[in-house]
Amino acid sequence: MRELQRYLHDLIDRVIYLQDIKGENWQGCALLLDELQKLKEDFYQISEAKCQEKLESLENRLKILEDRAAAALTPYEIVKITRHPQRFTLLDILENVYDSYTELGGEGDINVDPAVICARAVISRRVGDKVFLHQVIVIGHEKGHGEEFRNGGSAKPWGNEKALRYMRVAETEGIPIHFYIFTPGAYPIEDYPGAAQQIARNLYFMSKLKVPTVAFISEGGSGGAEAIGLADIRLMASRGYYSVISPEGAAAIEGKLKEGERPSRELLEFCARQLKITAEDNLRLGTIDRIVPEPPLGARRYDYQFFKRLRYEMIRATDEVILRTKSLKAFRSYALKRKSEEENPPDEFDIYVRWELSEVEIEKLLDLRSKKYRAMSRHVLGLSKRCLKDYFEKTQDVGLRLYHDLRYGLLKQGQRVIQRMIEDLSGEGAAFLKQLTEPIKSAYDLLASKPRRTRAKVVAEETALIDLPELYVSPLALEDRTVTCPNAETHGCPDIWVPDLYGEFCGVCPNCGYHFPLEYQWYLSNIFDAKSVKEFNEDIEAGNPLGFEGYDKKLALAKKRTGRNSGIITFQARIGGISLICAMLIADFRQGTVGVAEGEKFIQACDRARITKRPFLAFVHTTGGIRIHEGTLGVVQMPRCTMAVREYIDAGGLYLVVYDNNSYAGPVASFLGCSPYQFAIRSTRIGFAGPRVIRETTGEDVPPDYHSAENALRRGHIQGIWDRRELRKKLYEAFLSMGGKNLYYR
Repeated sequence: MRELQRYLHDLIDRVIYLQDIKGENWQGCALLLDELQKLKEDFYQISEAKCQEKLESLENRLKILEDRAAAALTPYEIVKITRHPQRFTLLDILENVYDSYTELGGEGDINVDPAVICARAVISRRVGDKVFLHQVIVIGHEKGHGEEFRNGGSAKPWGNEKALRYMRVAETEGIPIHFYIFTPGAYPIEDYPGAAQQIARNLYFMSKLKVPTVAFISEGGSGGAEAIGLADIRLMASRGYYSVISPEGAAAIEGKLKEGERPSRELLEFCARQLKITAEDNLRLGTIDRIVPEPPLGARRYDYQFFKRLRYEMIRATDEVILRTKSLKAFRSYALKRKSEEENPPDEFDIYVRWELSEVEIEKLLDLRSKKYRAMSRHVLGLSKRCLKDYFEKTQDVGLRLYHDLRYGLLKQGQRVIQRMIEDLSGEGAAFLKQLTEPIKSAYDLLASKPRRTRAKVVAEETALIDLPELYVSPLALEDRTVTCPNAETHGCPDIWVPDLYGEFCGVCPNCGYHFPLEYQWYLSNIFDAKSVKEFNEDIEAGNPLGFEGYDKKLALAKKRTGRNSGIITFQARIGGISLICAMLIADFRQGTVGVAEGEKFIQACDRARITKRPFLAFVHTTGGIRIHEGTLGVVQMPRCTMAVREYIDAGGLYLVVYDNNSYAGPVASFLGCSPYQFAIRSTRIGFAGPRVIRETTGEDVPPDYHSAENALRRGHIQGIWDRRELRKKLYEAFLSMGGKNLYYR
């Protein structure tokens, strides 16, 4: 009877699970559940044989419903599967996939951040009659099965910091890392070390992590997923989802819903479908490498066959990363063997692969990782169609590289060696002469009747900012009216005449220093030397790679209104005669959001700065984050651009970021936030998420100045606050005093 009871409870759980996904009254689910509940009440009043017969009959009906449901799952229903309390979690994986593990950084609620688990684990493989053990570090999100203290897998800043700490441990010990992503998104708070800033640090470090990495995605929510998502191979559960934003968040934006207003089921289904969030969608887009099969309605915590499959996939994926750094022939034969095993993963492996890398293999690992992410998403831009232009640009890049390596590399180094020799010889000569003349000089001073006066050495003051730019006058300055400063009540600011404010005052209140927003054209004309701005890659344009319904019209309107093809301008310019490369995100084009075109232009600007040994300035006129209409193709710009920044900085470049107006979300949590030199124009607002998102996620209001530049400076997010009127001078001084010896003018 106990077995029958277990059988009955299992059927009830399956019906409830089906209702949670498809709806309570879907195709007679409610009636089937009523019959099971009645059988539960009468369980001890009917015979065992009759109960068995009844249960088998009900299970047959349930199987038919499950098959129908699995055959017609919508993207939003897959989201519900992924979020269901019965779904497997990271702790279930640690118990069933790995042979043993030791949790690091605390257990349960006694933890640095219970939403992030780090563990030292052992996973084994059998080859013939031998068992081989592999040591790994496991890092991932833990949603739990109803525990509130885990925040549903939303990592707080210190949780991502913990993850980074144990990445360093894995690198020190030379063992692979297995990442498991189960998060709806990062916990959006700026408390030190800050949500955006810590994700940026993680991405920067992972881009050059010197050990093999494999990531498995069940629920991948935007920047929170990317914090541990940059891996050599990315696997995804067949009933998981990976998205730039949750369907609910997208529905609130697309439906222009007021705070507290709930979206309709139709709108949620529409957004989930348009965002292309399923495993099949992401495989087709190239944002993941492989799909791990699950049962038709998703794997649950007791699906041991799925855990066996996942174990096989994680070992195989790690093997592949290792073998790619060794012999290509060995990797190909291994990959062919794997294909024959995809349907039914074996209990034993045919070979043993040692999970260790030599120094040469580590270099190849990093090179392959760089190529992987640089190629990701480029196919949607149609760059391959411009064969002749691409050939010309590549030839030009090779020429630039050779020229600058010769001029500022070989010749400059030779010049430095000769100069150092001359300085050393002159220094030694001066010391020798000083020993001879010092006694004579002392005697003369002693006998002289008047004390010897030291003549003041006049140093000519250098004219730093030569070639001043032509003054740009904002169209706002043409309005004959006055405006009131937002700080008028607290600082007693008088009303300001608009022509003065946007002309002579550079958009700055002369009383309290509040900075009014200015157009990006003002910066182009007033910060850089006259006629020095030369734009490149302006023909790379933003598109609609997902075919998001209604987005083509919005994009066409933005292009027509601004006369630009994307939300970023990349150009070469000079400040005080110093040549630099700049990437400027502009508010006018879709609020400076970043998609594939913006990411590609940023990467190419990075590369140009690296090749020509120029300082690289990222000026953020405004950024609203990653463009949701491009889905995960937009999200992967976070690791892609961070990879390019890391390679530029490692090559000895100076990367400097300046924020203005509003700067939020993905770009700040990746390729902007990873800069060692970040500054903000006064009155800028910087953060990971806006007040509404924070309120809806945490249930708490944030103070009005929560995202202010002053608070960002206190938290260590930025290194200083600059006045717009002094921006040109500050940038010039920064280029002279910051950065290493590899810049062309050093």
